[in-house]
Amino acid sequence: MKTILAAYSGVLKGTGSSILSALQDLPVAFWPCRSKMEKHLQVISVLQWVISFLALGAACTLLLIYMFCTDCWLIAALYTAWLIVDWNTPKQGGRRSSWVRSWTVWTYFRDYFPIRLIKTHNLLPNRNYIFGYHPHGIFCFGAFCNFGTEATGFSKKFPGIKPSLATLAGNFRLPVLRDYLMSGGICPVNKNSIDYLLSRNGKGNAVVIVVGGAAESLQCAPGVNSVTLKKRKGFVRLALQKGSDLVPVYSFGENDAYKQVIFEEGTYSRTIQKRLQKILGFAPCIFHGCGLFFGNSWGFVPYSKPITTIVGEPITVPKIEDPTEEMVDIYHTMYIKSLQSLFDKYKTRFGLKESDVLYIN
Repeated sequence: MKTILAAYSGVLKGTGSSILSALQDLPVAFWPCRSKMEKHLQVISVLQWVISFLALGAACTLLLIYMFCTDCWLIAALYTAWLIVDWNTPKQGGRRSSWVRSWTVWTYFRDYFPIRLIKTHNLLPNRNYIFGYHPHGIFCFGAFCNFGTEATGFSKKFPGIKPSLATLAGNFRLPVLRDYLMSGGICPVNKNSIDYLLSRNGKGNAVVIVVGGAAESLQCAPGVNSVTLKKRKGFVRLALQKGSDLVPVYSFGENDAYKQVIFEEGTYSRTIQKRLQKILGFAPCIFHGCGLFFGNSWGFVPYSKPITTIVGEPITVPKIEDPTEEMVDIYHTMYIKSLQSLFDKYKTRFGLKESDVLYIN
């Protein structure tokens, strides 16, 4: 009993080592070896995030509706009232929780792949930044782990900088999921939210935008090095309007987490995917990872492939409230060249060949 209490204490304090050490003291017959137990915890930590992202919002919405039809209707009514009052919070900086960002579960999440964050240049805390994250992958595991948690030590590597990962605004209309996302410093990827962070939230803010978005996720597959960027200029225009520096970010291995069925352009299946993308706001990808119990089976668990995120050199951007198309094109071209240079400089260090190139669509 003392051992179980010690393990529970470790959960509350966020000390993963105490959890493992306490569990290891239990009879050997009941527990696998330490390395296997760590792997199990890693799989669980990743799977809970995947399931949460896919189903938590919908499940809690259905539960809330059901509660209105039961004796628990008052709880549902109170939560709904709170939801109405709190509706605009995601667009006003959210509700970041350092405690949630530092949960031990995220270290297991990090170690499953594993995920690393590489700093190449210092960022000044008296400036605001827009990070362009590439590529999207299926679930943006690298973006979430590096910028939505403290598992890779973002705050220590970039002191004075607060990252805010921008994702689909629709996620913040779903009960419970919205609060879960906000606790990690995640915000809606819309003009109001980003404008607030870069204009009315002081300095030292870094908004992380996955530039390729849903369109890019339809192209991701193991070994594919391509980004959707040529026509994506909105983030550059926004950087000019707010005077926020642009920072290219590339994650090697992001596309290796899942295998995807990629349909050729012009086919009926691809047309359906694109239409659903416009309606839903996200791409209905057909993908698979490995199974929960057998590595050679299919499932939702991503493949355990290293993901290394490189934060590049910031591009200083002047503040121009009404930038011309020519000015936007100039900084967009600078950004593309900087991203290309970042990829070429680090590609051979993280599993790619010198002959591999980054395709910019």
